[in-house]
Amino acid sequence: MTAAILTDHGREPGVLRYNAITWMKHSTEVSETVANSVELSRAIKQQARAAGFDMVGIVPAGRLSSERDQLREWLARGYHGEMHWMAREPEKRADPRKLFPYARSVVVVALNYYTPEQHSENSQTGKVSRYAWGDDYHEVAGSKLRSLLEWIKAQAPEAEGKVCVDIQPMMDKAWAVRAGLGWIGKHSNLITQEFGSWVFLGELLLNLELEYDEEQVEDHCGSCTLCIDACPTKAITEPYVVNSNRCISYATIELRAPEIPEEIGDKLEGWLYGCDICQDVCPWNRFEETTTEARFRPRPGNVNASLSEIVELTPESYAERFRHSAMKRAKLAGLLRNARTLLRKAAGPQITHMTRIGID
Repeated sequence: MTAAILTDHGREPGVLRYNAITWMKHSTEVSETVANSVELSRAIKQQARAAGFDMVGIVPAGRLSSERDQLREWLARGYHGEMHWMAREPEKRADPRKLFPYARSVVVVALNYYTPEQHSENSQTGKVSRYAWGDDYHEVAGSKLRSLLEWIKAQAPEAEGKVCVDIQPMMDKAWAVRAGLGWIGKHSNLITQEFGSWVFLGELLLNLELEYDEEQVEDHCGSCTLCIDACPTKAITEPYVVNSNRCISYATIELRAPEIPEEIGDKLEGWLYGCDICQDVCPWNRFEETTTEARFRPRPGNVNASLSEIVELTPESYAERFRHSAMKRAKLAGLLRNARTLLRKAAGPQITHMTRIGID
């Protein structure tokens, strides 16, 4: 038998040619995959904007290490108050792959909710945070993201994903920063150059490798401390850190105690549900634009709510009035408590004192 002709360190010429062909085929497939990823990524962004989102970025799914450490320190200080769910599984909150194991990419979106209406100063009404004036953003943004996911599946049948809008354990603001949508302000809200801080955030976790955004927005807060100085309860204990126990929004929405702590209740400044003070004074919110989403237009009585109407709510009328509204987050008991607190304050210090000691 004739000995085989060996070349290139003992490999037969046919093997060498085969390896070269295999490499070329693999290289072509990789190039096509990259090209397809780029094309799909750009199409996803275009479709997200067509669905009504004002901003969109795409980043790889991975662990948020520094953000996780900051969360742990915040929790260790007890700044989450009674929001015990914030302390559950911080590792899951910092890594979307623990929420959706197949996650390869995070599509991050922002939805402008600003409308030009303004609060009035009337002691017989309670001010409502701007984000809750219209329909519940969980439902609005969630429906848009679900539609986007269905569209992606139609383009890429192998696609699977998970929609996240605030309820899921995701660090929304941290992902928005990574995706280049904005930066975290000293009041701890995301600030965008285009819409200020009047934006809702959401994410779509996908099992697809996509083209990623790498450019982030630098912190433009500079030496400004307007939000820190304006907070009546001094809830912003230091730049970028909020102590929920002192926060009006926390007290009027998340706190389940039968009474608002006196040190907070005396400084509500007319807020029935939430508080926008730190955002109202932010210079970047001078660049606001009116939203194109009709569902965020204020409902009747939702900019300033009549306190007499609130205290007369029954479980049935409460359910009817706040159906598909973010204000149901406070529960009926919370709204009643908040309204009573504001009415006592409006009645004057003597009545307030008598009420507290049980003389009604």
